[in-house]
Amino acid sequence: MSITRGAVRAPEFAPGLVWLNTDRPLSLRELRGKVVLLDFWTFG
Repeated sequence: MSITRGAVRAPEFAPGLVWLNTDRPLSLRELRGKVVLLDFWTFG
């Protein structure tokens, strides 16, 4: 198995989002090179 690296183009997080378990909003630049787990859920 080979792993290729390439440019990942993702939009920056929208301003004004509510963030949980962090003291401030994060940016994609700060998360670059880190493993990130996103959990999306609904209350319905």
